[in-house]
Amino acid sequence: MGAKAFGNFGGSGRERARRRGQGQLEAQVLAALHHSPVPATAAWVQERLGGDLAYTTVMTILSRLHAKQAVTRERSGRAYVWTPAADEAGLAALRMRRVLDGEPDRDAVLTSFVSALSAHDEQLLRTLLDRDTADGPGPAENLPTADDPAGTEGPHPAPAPGRHHPSDEARGG
Repeated sequence: MGAKAFGNFGGSGRERARRRGQGQLEAQVLAALHHSPVPATAAWVQERLGGDLAYTTVMTILSRLHAKQAVTRERSGRAYVWTPAADEAGLAALRMRRVLDGEPDRDAVLTSFVSALSAHDEQLLRTLLDRDTADGPGPAENLPTADDPAGTEGPHPAPAPGRHHPSDEARGG
């Protein structure tokens, strides 16, 4: 029974010698796991990726994905079986959160990020935030602010229609 390969790993020696980036390998491993109807072994993933990757490389990528909480693993005899916990979008979100968590000035990072969004992305973000707010109060409701360093005032009301939102200032609006 032939295995479906994920990614173009064939070709000339020069193409094989070209080093793939860690992110590309992670995406290919996640794609293989998503195509498995059951939790998969590293050997199964290796086979689906075309077989030119060393088993230890596949294990390294799976271990890194596990550390990033993008996959889960469970013992099956002497080996692990792996299941995706996130798709490619989820993995990108984990990376974004990890970068944000590593920065000392979260406000500046978020302000810079939001100010560089396209109009479409900004509207999508506003829609998602509004939907989250409509679903009920969450842990972000009592975050500290300059006016309330302890975060005790509770939720801050949304600006009235036609009024500027504080984040508009970050975009020069």
